[in-house]
Amino acid sequence: MKTLVTGGAGYIGSVTTRLLLEAGHEVTVYDSLAQGHRAAVSDGARLIVADLGDADRLDRAFRAGRFEAVLHFAGLIRVPESVEDPARYFDHNVARGINLLNACARHDVGRFVFSSTAAVYGAPDKVPITEDAPLLPASPYGDTKRVFEELLLSYERACGLRTARLRYFNVCGAHAGLGEDHRPESHLIPLILFAALGREREFHIFGDDYDTRDGTCVRDYLHVADLGRAHLLALDALDRGGLLYNLGSGAGYTVREVFAAAEEVLGRKLPCKVSPRRPGDPPALIASSARIERELGWRREKDDIKQMIADAWEFHRAHPTGYPD
Repeated sequence: MKTLVTGGAGYIGSVTTRLLLEAGHEVTVYDSLAQGHRAAVSDGARLIVADLGDADRLDRAFRAGRFEAVLHFAGLIRVPESVEDPARYFDHNVARGINLLNACARHDVGRFVFSSTAAVYGAPDKVPITEDAPLLPASPYGDTKRVFEELLLSYERACGLRTARLRYFNVCGAHAGLGEDHRPESHLIPLILFAALGREREFHIFGDDYDTRDGTCVRDYLHVADLGRAHLLALDALDRGGLLYNLGSGAGYTVREVFAAAEEVLGRKLPCKVSPRRPGDPPALIASSARIERELGWRREKDDIKQMIADAWEFHRAHPTGYPD
């Protein structure tokens, strides 16, 4: 299948691109490289360096590529930044996404897989979170994802586009030499490993007085390769539209458990400091993946947190300052 992967030079997009190529798909990556990395684009994929805000460049790409499907990973992802500058997030995550949807409509693309987020649920009353939980985003970032999901359903009705939406929390690990390199980094496992590498003075635990088994927040973690496989399964299932799946562990780990697992994987103690709670951090965020397991047969092949950390550590040791610019 001829596929376009937006944000394919980023973390999840680059791994999914590799899996698409391994499955025999023809892949074009569309990425501005503002946050992605040229070195993360696999051999065999064509790279177009351009912004989704450029509608003319999108049209040229669609005319040349004759794409049958789009997998959409491009967008801004940092919650605190979205609070500080919500207009920028609505521009990148919604307005530029509309450019992409309009290009799909003009060029008769039939399949669209959206890498969304479980942040659309906000701070839910019940965990694990199922797909019918109310959408109450707690940040502009979550709002932009919710709005774009609603637009997808509108384009399904108006243009016949068949869509899938995948919602998940924390992604980690590495696959085939491809790993996590955000600048700046805000995710838990890379920050622990940065403390091990000396890139950070110490790792911060934000709050140890939550109503959880050890006082620290509980979060879901998915291996990036398992998440990529879920996107491929959703793509293959798009003979019908309106697919919606949560992806999660169903149980989760506390921050202290993740930190202890990292110390065990690395075989040494790491510098750590307990800091005050951050505003808006819910005690537990865990997603249920029962629906995608039942309907598409998806299973987590790498569900051990120590394996996830070991894979991430292999990448970060090989790239101690990230991908080469």
